[in-house]
Amino acid sequence: MINLGYFIFTKSEYMTTIKNRDWNATRSAEVYGINRWGAEYFGICDDGNVVINTIIDGKKVSVSVPEIVEGMKARGFEMPVLLRIENILDHRLRLINESFRNAIDQLNYQNIYRGVFPIKVNQQRHVVEEIVNFGRQYHHGLEAGSKAELMVALASSPDNERYIVCNGYKDDEFVELGLRAIQLGWRCFFVLETLSELDVILRCSERLGVLPILGVRVKLSTTVDGHWQADSGDRSIFGLNSIQLVGVIERLKLTNQLDCLQMLHFHLGSQIPNIQNIRQGVQEACRYYISLKNEGAKMGHLDLGGGLAVDYEGTAKCDTYSKNYSLDEYCVDIIEAVMETLDPQCIEHPVLMTESGRFTVAHASLFLFDILEVSNFEPVNNLMLGDKACDTKLKNLIDVLEIVGIENVQECYNDAIFYRDEIRRKFNLGQIDLRERAVAENLFLSIMKKIQLIDKQELPEELNRLNEEMADIYYGNFSVFQSLPDTWAIGQVFPVMPIHRLNEKPEREAMIADLTCDCDGKLDNFIGGLKTIPLHELNDGEDYHLCAFLVGAYQETLSDLHNLFGDSNVVSIRITGEDEFSFVREIHGDSISDVLSFVEYDPRILQEKFRDTVECAVRDGKITVANRREILKTFEEGMRGYTYYENLS
Repeated sequence: MINLGYFIFTKSEYMTTIKNRDWNATRSAEVYGINRWGAEYFGICDDGNVVINTIIDGKKVSVSVPEIVEGMKARGFEMPVLLRIENILDHRLRLINESFRNAIDQLNYQNIYRGVFPIKVNQQRHVVEEIVNFGRQYHHGLEAGSKAELMVALASSPDNERYIVCNGYKDDEFVELGLRAIQLGWRCFFVLETLSELDVILRCSERLGVLPILGVRVKLSTTVDGHWQADSGDRSIFGLNSIQLVGVIERLKLTNQLDCLQMLHFHLGSQIPNIQNIRQGVQEACRYYISLKNEGAKMGHLDLGGGLAVDYEGTAKCDTYSKNYSLDEYCVDIIEAVMETLDPQCIEHPVLMTESGRFTVAHASLFLFDILEVSNFEPVNNLMLGDKACDTKLKNLIDVLEIVGIENVQECYNDAIFYRDEIRRKFNLGQIDLRERAVAENLFLSIMKKIQLIDKQELPEELNRLNEEMADIYYGNFSVFQSLPDTWAIGQVFPVMPIHRLNEKPEREAMIADLTCDCDGKLDNFIGGLKTIPLHELNDGEDYHLCAFLVGAYQETLSDLHNLFGDSNVVSIRITGEDEFSFVREIHGDSISDVLSFVEYDPRILQEKFRDTVECAVRDGKITVANRREILKTFEEGMRGYTYYENLS
């Protein structure tokens, strides 16, 4: 019903008729794809809550994520929170080591596998410590790309069978640290990234009287699919080409140290979606390996670098954020490629090494945040036009609303935009007032909502984007730049979904904005290339929690202090049984005082300056002494407060 003086639009006209009783957890699992990308670690139980699954004593057990959230809140940890699950991290380490071990046994490969974790992927102490401690049974090592990371590796629990791989640029101090590790009996490899590094290493080696263990990073011509293809091919940033490799060989021969060259290393990219790229890269690398052996280098180790992909979208396809292979296939194909290339040349099988950081840590971390508010594009029920005569363009919009249908949808869409824009033009010229413009905008939204009810298959292609254009904006209590920087920087896709209410139909299409008031501070890139995600309407007085999954790789180390939002709260748990878990570690996020100090403010000086300002207000009679005490208390408490939204009511 439409009345020029009083508009009445019933919201139910634009909502689907499916009720919650027709919805269940299984349908939510299909909508969000959790059974595809969750790798069996995550699922939805019948009550509509997301659960974390693990195996304990051979039995599958589950823990409710909302129950974990309640436990965190009871301990004083408010949203947003980074949640780490130690069981998953342990399982990922077991998976890759035992998968390689099984493939070695299956194919009768005549050597072993040694994994190393690249610290840069997640440098957080508790993560690295868990990898070292649980990985000890597999002698899982560490890769360091800087002096600071090497110090972390050297200070971790010793294991003479574990490897430390030194990548990146190396100065004298970096090299000396690595040589000292060799003195301690550790297998510490220096991977040559450039020719100049060799002189630094040989000079330090001579001074300390310690022979280095060398590797060379080769620049392969093999290129890969996906976002990280720039890490491969002739124009890749790091690595030595064939000319430079010959230079390394000649230099080592001159110093009679060719035996120090014991590893060939290559790296094709952080996330390689196509198994054929991996196999081709291994075959090409093996040709270099054979040549180095024939030149007289000792060799014995082949480091394939990173690239083992994570299926963020759960599609099992050769797409940037997916992969077309399983872990078992990855291991078997690598070993087959090595054997097929080396065996005809009667070359002994080398120790196989990978630096699979993304695969190891991605699944083990979840980022939880709550929704504070929603902005939508719904027409309102009551909007008064007043006693003024109706503008012609307003009447035109009313006519469009009454006649829009499948047979004329494109024409009505075009007309609605034209008449709305004419109203805006008149408003800018002062020819109509605010209320008339508001009525026009309301009519336009009503037309768009009516078009949305038409079956998508019947709509012209241009109008299929209408859901995106009319999507709600859900405001999340987090910063993209601090906690999910790859979504902004490289368009990374992470699975995002609610952790509860999944036995209810999510009837709203939404993009998610963060707290930074930045146009890039949003999540609008979801699984399947979608710009929106289905979410539930907020219920008054109830929290609504969302989760970004598979965020353990890189997100904690690439963070940015945009708007001075600091590190979030961090909680680590260990699942101990069915619906049983322990809070293993708890770290409060940065306070306002913390982040101010990061950008060179001294919180004490700020408080002193503010105290002087408040004292001047007392002298000028603007406030009382009692007011002064309250104001300073508020400022001091704010300094100690969380940088994110806090519900203190």
